[in-house]
Amino acid sequence: MSIANTPAAPYFAVIFTSLRTANDLGYGSMSDAMAQSAARQPGFLGVESAREELGITVSYWASLEAISAWKRDAAHLMAQKMGRENWYAAYKTRICRVERDYEFSLP
Repeated sequence: MSIANTPAAPYFAVIFTSLRTANDLGYGSMSDAMAQSAARQPGFLGVESAREELGITVSYWASLEAISAWKRDAAHLMAQKMGRENWYAAYKTRICRVERDYEFSLP
């Protein structure tokens, strides 16, 4: 895992925060498939994810239209349904416009 290499701002971020149920039922493989599918979508810029008790996934997009298209993707719709039925006790999605970013890394 690495920090997403996003372009110069502005761009958009979708922050998906979740609490999981105890059920796995294919969660890991679906999560991997969705990450690969999102990466093929027009306007996708990158993704960062972390999970302990609370999971946070932030995906970056070039436009609100690209985010809407991903939300309507057939495989993504199926994953959303399975998430509500099997994997998530609760979740929240936030969509933000990134106005500025900056970075640091060791040489």
